[in-house]
Amino acid sequence: MSAFQINLNPLKEPLGFIKILEWFASIFAFATCGGFKGKTEILVSCPSKGVVNKTATAAFGYPFRLNWASFHSDSSGTVCNVTWENHVLIGDYSSSAQFYATFAVFVFLYCMAALVLYVGYTSLYRESSKLPMIDFIVTLVATFLWLVSSSAWAKALTDIKITTGQNIIKELAPCQQPQEPLCYFDSVTSMGSLNVSVIFGFLNMILWGGNAWFVYKETSLHSPSNTSASHSQGGIPPPSGI
Repeated sequence: MSAFQINLNPLKEPLGFIKILEWFASIFAFATCGGFKGKTEILVSCPSKGVVNKTATAAFGYPFRLNWASFHSDSSGTVCNVTWENHVLIGDYSSSAQFYATFAVFVFLYCMAALVLYVGYTSLYRESSKLPMIDFIVTLVATFLWLVSSSAWAKALTDIKITTGQNIIKELAPCQQPQEPLCYFDSVTSMGSLNVSVIFGFLNMILWGGNAWFVYKETSLHSPSNTSASHSQGGIPPPSGI
C-alpha cells in the first residue's frame, strides 16, 4: 500500500472539488432537517364559562412523530373541561425524515473518506483499477438514493404542513362538539428550514449525478488498458506467416 502523502492537486480538479461541495451540501441537508423544532397553537374559548382565547400548544420536531406530540394548555388543569394533554397531533413521518437525515450523515462520512483517499493516496487511487470502480458505483447508488430520500422527505413535509396547519381543528375531537369549546387555529412555526432541507436534497442529487462523469473517467471503463493503448498507437504487430 502506498504511503500517505498529501497532494492537493485533486482538489483543483472537478473530481475533488465537487466532492468538497457534496460534503458541505450533506452537512446542510441533515442539519436543516434534524435540527428543526416547532409548535402549533390553537385558541380555545368557552363563552358560557367565561373562558376566552386560551392557548393550547403542541410542540413537535425531528423525527416528526406527530402522534407523540400532545397539547398543553397555558393554564393548569383543564380548559373548557378538556384535558388537552390527552390529545395529540396526527401522523408519524419519522421513517422518511430519519431515512433522509441518516443517509445524509453516511454521505458526509463517505465524502470525508473519499477526500482523504484523493488527497493522501492519489497515486494509489489513480493506479488502482478497483478503487475508482468502487467510487463510481457508490456515486451512482448515492445519486439514486438522494432522489428517493429527497422525494420521500418532500412528500412527508407536505403532509406535516397540512397536519400542523389549519386542518388540525378538524382532527381534534374536542373541537368537533356542536357548541363548546370553540377552537380557532392560531399559528404554526415557519418551516422555511425544512424547505431548505428538501432543496439541499435535490441539490445533492444533482451534484452526485454530475460527479458521476468525472469518477467514470477515472475507471477502466473509460481509460483503455496499456495493452489496448499500445495496439491503438501502432504497437509491434504480431508475426505473420510466410
